[in-house]
Amino acid sequence: MQKKLSFLLVILGGLIVLYSLWQMFDMKISQKKALQEAQTKIGHIEKKTELAQKIDVDFSAEKGEVIGVLEIPTLDREIPILHGVDEEELKSGVGHYPGTVFPGQKNQIVLSGHRDTVFRKFGELEIGDLFIVKMPYGEYEYIIDNTKIVDAEDLTIIAPTDGKEVLTVTTCYPFQFVGNAPDRFIIYAYPKMSVSALPIDVQAAGLPAR
Repeated sequence: MQKKLSFLLVILGGLIVLYSLWQMFDMKISQKKALQEAQTKIGHIEKKTELAQKIDVDFSAEKGEVIGVLEIPTLDREIPILHGVDEEELKSGVGHYPGTVFPGQKNQIVLSGHRDTVFRKFGELEIGDLFIVKMPYGEYEYIIDNTKIVDAEDLTIIAPTDGKEVLTVTTCYPFQFVGNAPDRFIIYAYPKMSVSALPIDVQAAGLPAR
């Protein structure tokens, strides 16, 4: 009886390992596909300097839609951005929090991602490091200004900024926590003085208009 139980436990352990490996493989495939789609959408962007502050951005997206790329030079990483923060979106990349604006719309932009996938090594980022958000209508650069740690249920971090653009990036904390982490690590980044943007006709680009 004991041998049978030991055998079943070994089989169960093996199945759990195989399932975990399959999940990781499926996630990598989803992220790769989403990144390719995002790169196609932003591929036409032409570099322009000091224009983003002068352009009124009219852009919206459907839930689950791939909308852009988050580049983190310090970590040498490019991550697809999807509209929505459900598990389906977070499996494929960084989620854009519905109800917050998009780059160039002069308010709070909130992006969220898993600490053990797209935001690995996030603890290595420092004040002054750069986020680059590439959208179909332009490229926006943000400098990390400050960070804080809040309870996982604390939604006060999402609030209107009275016309001041801020990129808020969130992930679970502690970074090495096993299971559902109790806190959130929050990064606040603000636009650089010189950014890139290109005005486009959103309908011509195949994007949903408001």
